[in-house]
Amino acid sequence: MNNKKRGNGYSLTRREFLGRLAGLLIAGELLCFDEGKTTSTDTFRGGIKPKEVASGDFTKEALYYQKLAKNIIRCQLCPNQCTLTPGSRGICGVRENSKGTLYTLVYSRVCALHNDPIEKKPLFHYHPGISALSLATPGCNFTCKYCQNWEISQSLPEEVDCFYLPPEGLIKLAKKYKAKALAFTYSEPVIFYEYMYECATLGKKAGIPGIMISNGFIEEKPLKELCKQLGAVKIDFKGFSEEFYTNICSGRLLPVLNTLENLKKIGIWFEIVILILPTLNDNPQEIKKMCEWIKNNLGVDVPVHFSRFFPAYKLQNLSATPIDTLEQLRKIAQDVGLHYVYIGNVPGHIGENTYCPKCKKEIISRVGYKILNLNILKGKCKYCGYPIAGVWD
Repeated sequence: MNNKKRGNGYSLTRREFLGRLAGLLIAGELLCFDEGKTTSTDTFRGGIKPKEVASGDFTKEALYYQKLAKNIIRCQLCPNQCTLTPGSRGICGVRENSKGTLYTLVYSRVCALHNDPIEKKPLFHYHPGISALSLATPGCNFTCKYCQNWEISQSLPEEVDCFYLPPEGLIKLAKKYKAKALAFTYSEPVIFYEYMYECATLGKKAGIPGIMISNGFIEEKPLKELCKQLGAVKIDFKGFSEEFYTNICSGRLLPVLNTLENLKKIGIWFEIVILILPTLNDNPQEIKKMCEWIKNNLGVDVPVHFSRFFPAYKLQNLSATPIDTLEQLRKIAQDVGLHYVYIGNVPGHIGENTYCPKCKKEIISRVGYKILNLNILKGKCKYCGYPIAGVWD
């Protein structure tokens, strides 16, 4: 296994990678992929196994970079603004300087593919009940210590079992599985920007809108261009402090706030999810400040989801988020004046449901990813006629 640098550290050794792979196989998390494989193993981290897989080049010249002297380049896709000498990669591990030209190494390089309910993203106010063909490539521009999908997000492309699925092939699969949307998710889709953009463009033409599930760490220009092709965005908001972003995620808060404000200006539908980690980002005063910022800068109609954390990756020492903590934070957000506040990862909780801001009646009933009742007619509350923010059929 090649020990190329990924950001400030090194990749897994071959022994570490095989040990990780064996653990996943034992846990039943990897499904067999044995038809038309283009990888060196017979496993693929996905739920859909195309019968015919194309062969092709995973590399493509990247968008958004600046050429400097002596074949040095600066990537301008995300706020990391990585400056790369020939042969080096950015923090994401998937964008490489080859003789003064920046290439993405994950074009059409799919490592996870599932047909998910839209509620799993979660998006609660965007065509409830539809399915979204969801995919990922390896890589991320953050290194969150609690990442739920660290096996793919924190690995180099050559360390993850993948197959080649060009944008045209993805659209064909979406039609085959009757998916009503494409979701770019699981890892960080910003790092496979070129692939996402082309898939979203074709999806839009085919009436299958693209949805980006992102940490929001992206520069303004690529964000604006991408949103022209997308139907919706969900932002995984890590916390409301620079300390948390720096120490836990290796990121920064301000660029994410800028992204949220830009999404509001662009006018695309978006929702916010914050995974609540006990003792790290669950301070009630901090959450109140966050909710006030959302109200003042984004408006009261942006859905906010407080999701329950379960021990993962490098934060196995933490306990799962107490449900009463989530309930307390939900009440804080509601008291601030936010209209749509949810509790996630607690199936059956009343905090999964949508309530009319005016008459307070339950207008969408949910259990997990299933919708039990939908009482919205032409975008309005069935009972009182109040307009419900979102994108409805």
